[in-house]
Amino acid sequence: MFKSFAALALASACLPGLAQVDLNYGFTTADHVNLYVAQDLGLFEKAGLRPKFFSFPSGAPLLAGLKSESLDVVTAGLGLAFALGQNIPLSIIFVNSNDATGEGLVVNENSAIKSWKDIAKAGKIAAASGTCAQVALYLMAQKGGLDYAKLNVVNLPAPLLRNAFKSNSIDAGIAWAPYSMALDAEGFRVVSWDPEYTPGGVCPRMTALRPAFAKANPEVALKLLQVDAAASAAVAKDPQLAVDALVKRLGLTPAVANATMERIYRQRPSFAQQVDPASEHSLTATEGGLAGKLQLAMQVLLATKAIPEQVPMGLIRESIDPGPLKAFAARAKQP
Repeated sequence: MFKSFAALALASACLPGLAQVDLNYGFTTADHVNLYVAQDLGLFEKAGLRPKFFSFPSGAPLLAGLKSESLDVVTAGLGLAFALGQNIPLSIIFVNSNDATGEGLVVNENSAIKSWKDIAKAGKIAAASGTCAQVALYLMAQKGGLDYAKLNVVNLPAPLLRNAFKSNSIDAGIAWAPYSMALDAEGFRVVSWDPEYTPGGVCPRMTALRPAFAKANPEVALKLLQVDAAASAAVAKDPQLAVDALVKRLGLTPAVANATMERIYRQRPSFAQQVDPASEHSLTATEGGLAGKLQLAMQVLLATKAIPEQVPMGLIRESIDPGPLKAFAARAKQP
């Protein structure tokens, strides 16, 4: 009997004679551990996939690729919420990580800001518009009883925070991993992480397919799950694979790569959690779960005028397809 998702993935990913499926795979520049390890180990090809990879610095150009139907599979964060807001159809099949665990409030070393509760003391606060950072800052202000509209928010993405701090252009900023870890390692301080002011955080990183491509290639979703599980098994056996992949792709120091691994990768939602209707990361929950996180994120993006109108909960639920993950879970239980 297969005793884990990883065992099933390793067994099925190495089956001989699989027909190769061509696909265009887009992803944003981030710490995609399993994706990079799968590339390095040839796990996509072993599972019968022949991907052509495209890396994007942000969600906007990735959405353009989805809209033009030039991308078949994507891995990204809340950029996928914008896709729904632009009526770009999606089929989300699993959550890669909970990026809120690695996103935090960063300040200068000698700042009077000691936690998120002191955010009112900040002058200029950097938070990239339309991202998890903006959502985090809004929810932080809301929990602290502050009016977000009265904060002096500077639209700066995490990769630019270092120079902004160096030039004293900002007093605080919301940075996502691995930049939060890199800033902290350099002497800037992460004084609060997202889950401290938003239970569980609201920053899922997801893998999704174009529905038309998924319908034409129904086996691909299951193969992508096999690849991810096989990469997890490989990293569990040799964590250095992940560290090397992050150093190579993102130019991190080994120490920052390790810190990113511990804070993001080690805490990522398991497949078992994602099929559990009671889990906050559930793809199957009728209330809450991934759909609830996306709904809350889009409510914030609407309030901050990042999107023009609220995306109906029905459309959000339609964009989440737990079928492949349920099938994968069922196969893991079979002898």
